[in-house]
This record gives sequence, C-alpha cells and structure tokens, in this order.
Amino acid sequence: MNISHHFDDATLMAYSAGSLPQGMALLVACHLHWCEHCRERVDATNAVGGVLLDDIEPVSLGEGALNDLLARLDEPEQELAKPVSRPSASAGQLPAPLAELVGCDIDELPWKRIGYGVRQVDLDLDGPGATRLLRISPGVSVPHHTHTGNELTLILSGSYNDEVGRFCRGDVADLDGEMEHQPLVDTDEDCICLIATDAPLKFTGLFGRLVQPFIGL
Repeated sequence: MNISHHFDDATLMAYSAGSLPQGMALLVACHLHWCEHCRERVDATNAVGGVLLDDIEPVSLGEGALNDLLARLDEPEQELAKPVSRPSASAGQLPAPLAELVGCDIDELPWKRIGYGVRQVDLDLDGPGATRLLRISPGVSVPHHTHTGNELTLILSGSYNDEVGRFCRGDVADLDGEMEHQPLVDTDEDCICLIATDAPLKFTGLFGRLVQPFIGL
C-alpha cells in the first residue's frame, strides 16, 4: 500500500495523550494499522510523553482523592481505543480496529442513502461530533464545504481528489476550519471513507445548505 497523506504532528500527539474523541482515536488506530511511517511517529510521541511525565514534579493529593477514585470504580466502563495493531497477512479490506467494531463485511453494513450517489453508516460512537462511513459513487462529489471544527478522513477503498490533492486507500485527510474543499470520486469504483468530526460541516453552496438538515453531516 502506497500511502502519501499522513496525520499532522498535533493529531498524533493528541492520540498518544489519549485526548482525542473516541471516533477520531478509532480513525487514527485504523490508519496506524496500515501505515508503518505513522506507527514510528507514534512510538516517538509516546517516548516524548514518557519523558515529560518523568519531569513532572509530584504533588500532594487532595483530602477527597481516595473517595473520588473509589467512586469512579463504580462508574460504567467506557470503550477505549485499542492499542495499535500491526497488519497481518490475513488483513482484509477493513483495518482491524474497524473490522472488530462493525463485525461484518463492508458490503453487509446497513448503508443508508443520503443523497445522489452517497450512502452512509453512522457508527454512533460516544463523544462530540460524529463518526461514520461514507460510500460515494464514481464521478460523484460531496458538496463544497468547510469545517466548524476538525475533520479526519481515512480512505478505505477507491479514491477522490480535492483542493489538497489525490487521496487513495490508506491516505488520511487531516483538516480544520481553515480548509474548504469539494472531494470528487475520480475512479470507476465506489470511494469508501471513514470520517470522524468533532463539529458539523459547514456547506458553502446553496444546494449543500439546503440538504444538510436531511443528510446529517
């Protein structure tokens, strides 16, 4: 797999620190399953984090610290991002963290049509924003938009091009509110993407603004 687009350093630092929303942490873990380059970068950020922890001066705990800890033990367990998995010879179309989450082949998922040539599966994960799979038909483009927050996109199959460049299987787009783009599927097969956002998209064209309440992006 020839991966050309990778995460910003800030995204990988946030992943190492455990501060990403659940959907974004899942997406990063999926890219890391395929990308040796970014796995090496995460190893480096983990090492930096360890050094920083060693340099922190210890502080005294508050009087209620023990009671707070015991109370948290009674809280329901939260699903945490799994450790980075290494690719295996049997790896299929989906990276292992996503395959374990959905539990079926990608064609067996309950795809819902949200517009001409566009279908989605909402993964319904906890946290801010949304995490979904998008399946876009050949020659179809997503309406021109920018972002009110951050958007991570991982290409699972197919490809698209936009103002940034061409994105193929394994590539990630790491975008913020300063980026405006209009992805267009440029091959004769569906482009399937995993997308995680921490705030809604902001469509800039009239058509996009009209359909946004109905497609949930």
